[in-house]
Amino acid sequence: ARRTLIQRAATYGHTLGAVEREALPFRARVLVPFVSRLAAAMLRLNPRQTIEVVSAGLLAAGMRRTSPHSFLAAKAVFGIGGVLLGVLFGASSSPLTGIMLGLALGAGGFIAPSFLVSGRARRRKDAILVALPDALDLLAVSVEAGMGFDAAISKLTEHSRGPLAEEFEFALGEIRIGESRQEALRRMAGRTATQELVSFVRAVIQADQLGTSLSRILRLQAAETRLKRQAAAEEKAMKAPIK
Repeated sequence: ARRTLIQRAATYGHTLGAVEREALPFRARVLVPFVSRLAAAMLRLNPRQTIEVVSAGLLAAGMRRTSPHSFLAAKAVFGIGGVLLGVLFGASSSPLTGIMLGLALGAGGFIAPSFLVSGRARRRKDAILVALPDALDLLAVSVEAGMGFDAAISKLTEHSRGPLAEEFEFALGEIRIGESRQEALRRMAGRTATQELVSFVRAVIQADQLGTSLSRILRLQAAETRLKRQAAAEEKAMKAPIK
């Protein structure tokens, strides 16, 4: 009896009665628990996959509004749907054909969401590399005009569009809610996984720590990034005839 009372006290306020549960909307009453169960099943099937890894992949693709649980549940739904469709359409020929087609479509449905997210992350990374030199030039001009670094980032987000501007805007929002500038920039570099952006963040942090001229650092970073962008374009041009 004592254990029962302690358990009831520990879970007080966390469980809903039948009347309260019926008053909840359909999404909170059915869809959210269903998505959570599917995501938990996917994590048990693949122990190497974690919520943190899935969340990092979604952030790299710019899909901040998509929760990791929803993404894992979508993979499960597409995989199960592929199996059912394969069995349904292939069973008319033979049971073996239905099984093989179901396995193929199930594997395709399971892999397709990850493939789409990774492709979007690659395209986003390329767009960031293309826009980075011009963004650094604008930051350098703003700092030389007397603006602080945070104000320069705000000016950049006002006059720019694209993945890089979104990342700077997200980092600026973290700074405004109390995060340190160094930590916000490190997180931005970690989300994008772009070497040029990592070098820029490291240079800005060193300039803050050593007290060197930030505008000069930004100019050097812009020139170096532009040279790397030109070299990458020349490399792709040389590969094009062979392909």
